[in-house]
Amino acid sequence: MQPWEKIASATAPDGVLLELRRRGAEYRIWAGGHDLMSSDDAGSSRALGELGCKHVGAAKAPRILVGGLGMGYTLRAALDSTGASAVVEVAELVQAVADWNRGELGALAGRPLDDPRSLLVLADVRLHIRKARSLYDAILLDVDNSPSALAHSENDGLYSHGGLQHAWRALRPGGVLGVWSISEDPRFTKRLEQQSFEAEMHRVEGSRKGRGRHHFVWIARRR
Repeated sequence: MQPWEKIASATAPDGVLLELRRRGAEYRIWAGGHDLMSSDDAGSSRALGELGCKHVGAAKAPRILVGGLGMGYTLRAALDSTGASAVVEVAELVQAVADWNRGELGALAGRPLDDPRSLLVLADVRLHIRKARSLYDAILLDVDNSPSALAHSENDGLYSHGGLQHAWRALRPGGVLGVWSISEDPRFTKRLEQQSFEAEMHRVEGSRKGRGRHHFVWIARRR
C-alpha cells in the first residue's frame, strides 16, 4: 500500500499538532495524532451544510456560521444551499488550515473561500458564538469527531448544557444548530432537547465512494 506523505503541519493555539497528509488522491488531516477528517469522506460534511441550511430557502439575507473550515466541504454546501444575499461566516482556529484551503486543498470543494459570500474569521468558534444574539439562521459545527471525541479539549464547551444555551441565544427563532459526528450519541440528543431544541439525528452517507461508511448529523431547531 502506498504510504502517507506529510504535506504540512501546524500547531493550534492550544498546542495540538495538526498534520496534512496525502496518499494518492486522498487527503487527511490529523489532530494530536488522531485521524480527524478525510477527503474521501466528503459526503457527510456536505450533508451537514445541506441539512443545516434546508430551512433557509428563499430567506432574505440569511446569515450562517460554519464552525471549522476543515477541507471546505460544509462551507461549500452552505453556499450552494443559500442565495446571492447570504453571508456565510466560517470560524477557523488555525491560520494554516485556511492557508491549506487556499492552496493544496482548495480544488477539493471548489475553492469556497473565494466565494464573495464567504467571510473567514480566525477565531475560536466557541467564543464567536457567545458574542452573538439572535444573529444566525444556522450554526453548523464540524470541528470534532463527535460531541464526546474532541479534537481540542476546550471544545467540550460547545456541547455542554452551557454551550448549547449560547448556541440557542445566537440563533434567530426557528434557526438550526447542526452538529457532525462519526457516531451516534443518544445522550447528546437528550441534552439538545433539554435546552429547548427540537432535535433530530440523521444517518448520512460518509463516503463519496459509496464504501458503506456512515456518519451522523444532528439538526436541532430553536423552538
